[in-house]
Amino acid sequence: MGVKGWNVAVLVAIGAIWFCGTTQREKPVVGDTTHTGRVGALEASVAANPGDPHALRDLAQAYLDIRQPGMAIGSIERALPAVRSQPTVEHLYARALLDQGRSADALAAEKRVLAACADPSLEVPACSTYLIASATRRAEIIEQLVQLGVEDANAQPEASSIAYHNATRQVSLSVSAQ
Repeated sequence: MGVKGWNVAVLVAIGAIWFCGTTQREKPVVGDTTHTGRVGALEASVAANPGDPHALRDLAQAYLDIRQPGMAIGSIERALPAVRSQPTVEHLYARALLDQGRSADALAAEKRVLAACADPSLEVPACSTYLIASATRRAEIIEQLVQLGVEDANAQPEASSIAYHNATRQVSLSVSAQ
């Protein structure tokens, strides 16, 4: 190989090293920058008031809004047991688990919500009808997912659609006079 060939080979090698060695910008953890300030304020509120279930619920909801279910799960799991066992917080925990692809754990969390709302001996505030209806509907859908063997609903959209259809179909009866 002549001098011209070596020059071309060196230039190609330098170009390849330069192309492969360039730095790439990482995606931000919080993708939507419009919510970053709100999330920061909610994080500060939870840090200042660790016993406030409303602050934790708002923070977890904000994490779910920006598609960070792992952050919501982490914040709820690190909360005080009294705060974490609140039905509204547990309901958001179930949603975060489902968004993260943990259907069986989400079903167990929704069943804890329903049990807490149904048990009058527990010292929890009265569950709203919205919470009971939402937890019941979500538990039915997640139960269908678990029965179909779907762990991550986002990874298996066809099976998730079937599970949703199975859980939400309604049967009506018509009586005919003969």
